[in-house]
Amino acid sequence: MLFAAVVLAASITAADPYVARMGRTEVAADGGVRFSYPGVSFFLNFEGTRLGAVAQASGDQSYLDVIVDGAERRIRLSAGRQTLSLADGLPAGQHSVEIVNRSETWQGSAALLGFDTDGTWRAAPALPSRKLLLLGDSVTCGASLDRVAGEKAGAAWANPRASYGMLMAQRLNAQVQLVCYGGRGLIRTWEGKTDDMNLADYYGMALPTQPVAVPWNQRDYRPDAILVAIGTNDMTTGIPEREQYVQAYVKLVRTLLQDHPQAQIMLTEGGILRDEKQAALRGYIADTVRRVGDLRVHAIASTGYPGDDIDGHPTKEQNLSIVNDLLPQVRAIMHW
Repeated sequence: MLFAAVVLAASITAADPYVARMGRTEVAADGGVRFSYPGVSFFLNFEGTRLGAVAQASGDQSYLDVIVDGAERRIRLSAGRQTLSLADGLPAGQHSVEIVNRSETWQGSAALLGFDTDGTWRAAPALPSRKLLLLGDSVTCGASLDRVAGEKAGAAWANPRASYGMLMAQRLNAQVQLVCYGGRGLIRTWEGKTDDMNLADYYGMALPTQPVAVPWNQRDYRPDAILVAIGTNDMTTGIPEREQYVQAYVKLVRTLLQDHPQAQIMLTEGGILRDEKQAALRGYIADTVRRVGDLRVHAIASTGYPGDDIDGHPTKEQNLSIVNDLLPQVRAIMHW
């Protein structure tokens, strides 16, 4: 990795230009950066022997991956403001750091406020020019990928870095935003609720926090490809009525077309549904594509995976299979 442009200040804010960011965030007036979607990432380079950070969390269910020179560890944040040691006792020299939010949106929001080192800052790494936007539910979020037999499912199990979306972005050399929310669908939640946030709502949010969400400016990220993998939770209480569902999907897709005239839009049924529910959703997607009638809108097929005896979400290995299912179809549409 190349390093350049030495900066001598020992402390910088998280919004400093010497920190590259990927994912939806809210930048505060003091330079702090707040986030809640999984996969939100920070990248920075420095020369020194240690790296510290000041963070803040709404609760105690936020986890971060910290990767220093390729070596990774997981940090659990506590509620409130806190000082973190991200790296210590490093050999003197140049180092690269990546920080990734592991937790799902419903588990709380967090913020990185600033960084400090005993050395000097280097220019932030350049992010890939290709951009993906993935809209989905807990599967897209990377839920339960670090499951442990005999333990109760919780925030520590999530691992967006091992999700099909982030893995696919790596293979395509692309940035990616995971705009996802566990338990939600296109028109109803897994419990059948229609008066709670579903995809059309949180698509427009930087932080889908309750009771006051932070809006997202769609002009701040221009994806080349948008992949919509929604519908599993809509089907939990039974197959929804066709006309209502297709009308809602058509409305969402037309919004995506208007917001992102540069993007190809791909609709798929996700990595869990099988049998009659998968067939029903495929039919609804095909009807949506037909009614929208735009050459930028495509249906791509998914395979349903059963999870394992511990959890019904696709495993790490099954997420790799999802990548292998979707990637050829995405490449064909994007000519990548």
